[in-house]
Amino acid sequence: MDVVAGFQTVVLALLAIGAFAMSAWALVDVLRRPKEAFVSAGKRTKTFWLVIVAVATAIAFVSLPLYGGASLPGLLGIASVVAAAVYLTDVRPAVRRFGGRRGGGGGGRGGSGPYGPW
Repeated sequence: MDVVAGFQTVVLALLAIGAFAMSAWALVDVLRRPKEAFVSAGKRTKTFWLVIVAVATAIAFVSLPLYGGASLPGLLGIASVVAAAVYLTDVRPAVRRFGGRRGGGGGGRGGSGPYGPW
């Protein structure tokens, strides 16, 4: 029985770390994008997404199991993953078209790859 409990603890810890990493990635991405890109893409405002993703990242951080102790999975943990996933799968692709890549300039200048500018 101890082997199963240990395996479950490891799996839950990896899921919590993954949720935190995804939320942190979304937070960094929101911070990099210009505020005009959100409105131009029709995806609310930068402040709205910054608050949503920052709260999701804070919840994911609190959900991390520390020193082998119990984490805080549940509805809040699921909600934080959903918020980060919605940003990364719906909002980020729409906002990326309006610039804010690499250094925050994003004015359409630079090199061109096989699928467009990079």
